[in-house]
Amino acid sequence: MRLGGIPEEIYEELDKSTTRIKVRTERRKFGKIVTIVEIDNPSGVETMAKELKRKLACGGAVKDNKIELQGNHKDRIKKVLISMGYEEDQIELS
Repeated sequence: MRLGGIPEEIYEELDKSTTRIKVRTERRKFGKIVTIVEIDNPSGVETMAKELKRKLACGGAVKDNKIELQGNHKDRIKKVLISMGYEEDQIELS
């Protein structure tokens, strides 16, 4: 329970309903492609990164409140984020 007696689950749902997500890819050293997931709400980035790495079967890291996933996952990540509880209009692919 948080301040005011509101359960944690409601805060998680509020965070998911107001969060904007931007997904893009970058070409790195030696031609490697990295998928970058930018989230405007930094709370829960670590757990989100862990879940994305598990569901996409890839490695990755959190740097500067951005999730960096190894490989090109732009074609699958939208479906995974929707299954995690985010709305389709919150996710922007570029």
